[in-house]
Formats: sequence, C-alpha cells, structure tokens
Amino acid sequence: MLTTKESFKDYLQKEKNYSLHTVTAYCNDLSDFEFFLKQNFDQDELNEVNYSQIRSWIVSLVDAGISNTSVNRKISSLKSFYKFLLKIKQVDASPLLKHKALKTPKKLQIPFSEKELDNVLNTITYPKGYEGVRDKLIIDLFYTTGIRRAELINLKVSNIDLSKGVLKVLGKRNKERILPLLPIIQDQFRLCFSERASLKEVKDESFFFLTLKGVKLNDSLVYRLINMYFSNVSEKVKKSPHILRHTFATHMLNNGADLNSVKELLGHSSLASTQIYTHSSLAELKKVYGDAHPRNRK
Repeated sequence: MLTTKESFKDYLQKEKNYSLHTVTAYCNDLSDFEFFLKQNFDQDELNEVNYSQIRSWIVSLVDAGISNTSVNRKISSLKSFYKFLLKIKQVDASPLLKHKALKTPKKLQIPFSEKELDNVLNTITYPKGYEGVRDKLIIDLFYTTGIRRAELINLKVSNIDLSKGVLKVLGKRNKERILPLLPIIQDQFRLCFSERASLKEVKDESFFFLTLKGVKLNDSLVYRLINMYFSNVSEKVKKSPHILRHTFATHMLNNGADLNSVKELLGHSSLASTQIYTHSSLAELKKVYGDAHPRNRK
C-alpha cells in the first residue's frame, strides 16, 4: 500500500500531468518541511500541522537567506499537498487557507531589439555544416514561435510536418499545441534535415535537434548556445532562451497581434500569464501615441 507521500507523487504525475522536474521539486519541498517539523516540533504527522508551524518554517527559510520567490515556491508545494489531503479526506481544512504569499520584486525582462535579432541571424558567422545550420535554426525557432527550451529540446522528428508547415509540441502538463512555421523556417528545417544526415552516428534518432555526437541536446548546452551568439550583438545582462521567448511575444504585440493569439502560441493556460509581456508593447504604444498626437507637438 502506498504511503500518503507516495500517493501524492502518483497524483501529481498521473492526475495533474506534472513534469518529472516539477514532481521532484514538490516532493523535495515536502521532505524539507517534514524534516523541519521533526527537528523543531518532534512531529511526524503532516496531516496534523497548523499554520504557526508552517510560519516558523517560512521564518527559518527567510533567515537562512532563501529568496522570497523560492520560499513562495516551497509554500506552493505545501498548498498542493494539503489540497491533495483535502481531496482524499485526510484533513478537514488546509492550514494554508489564509496564507498570503511573500512579496517579490517584479523582474523586468528586457527583450532583444529587432536590430539585435537581425544582427544575430544575418551578420555573424556560424560554424560550417550541421552545427551552424542547427544553431541558426534554434535561434530563429525561439524567435518566430516562442517555443519553450524544454519543448525545443524534446521536439521529435515525427512532430515536424513541413508539408503543412507546422510543429506539434508537448508543453507544460503534457498539453499539446500546434505551432505554425514561417516559410523561411520551413526552408531552414529542410536544410537542417539534410545536414543532420551527415552526422557519423545518431544515437537519439527520434529527437530532431542533436549534438555533433548524435545525442539529444540538454538545457545547459542550449542556454550556452544562445548566450554565446547574442554576446556578439547585445550588451544586455541576460541573454537566454527565455528572453528570446519574451522577445517573440513582445515583438508580436508591438506589431499588432492580439493578446489571445499570443497566449495560444505561447501555450499559456490563462491571459494573466501572457499579460506580463504587455509592458513593452505599452511602452511602444506610448511612443507612437506621443509622436503622432497633434497635442503633443505644441
């Protein structure tokens, strides 16, 4: 028979469809709290916890120098656990019912400019052969589709349909969505397919993007790749795949795309997630407004 923690893990994987990374993080947070409870209150039963005990854990985390963002994530894990206990009727109410998240500073994600994108795609020199073709396609795919890093890494050959000009990607919580491809990106895919055939050995053949050794890409390699190329054209502090995703959304909104369309392309479950990208488009709108309105010329 499964323990409560094992049942919770099973619930996250099978019912909530959370990724392995997310499930591991939730379970680790729960184990950390369980250890704190035992050390400080000599208590083993998680279903008998009160909010003052959770608050003590929060204070200890803050005192240890853990950021408010990280603390909020840990508490989010606890909230999910107690919602699960409610679901299986092991508690009558969540001890976190009236908890308010710690305040966190809003991070301003600065997108790349259109000029920076033009420079990185059209003026710098890429390696010859498969590596260069692959790298340029990765950058352009991030910029033209807003695809997530994990989605790009896990893109399978079978999910690329160039006859229809679309990709099928598996997003968060195993949600599938279809991404349209611009003709120029379709051409890059065809070239990349051709160059990929020149690899001496292909070990992970079901995945499209591979290393020169024929294995699937990993998170750090893709991050380093984006950082390296954009270091040639941009002085921005942060140069990452997520900034490219942010750039895609910002440039789409700046050029007239509606919020709902961008939401669907990004794979967001709600408009609230997409609205974080509107600050840049609002700045652009203010500039156009200020330049165009006659009252501003007086």
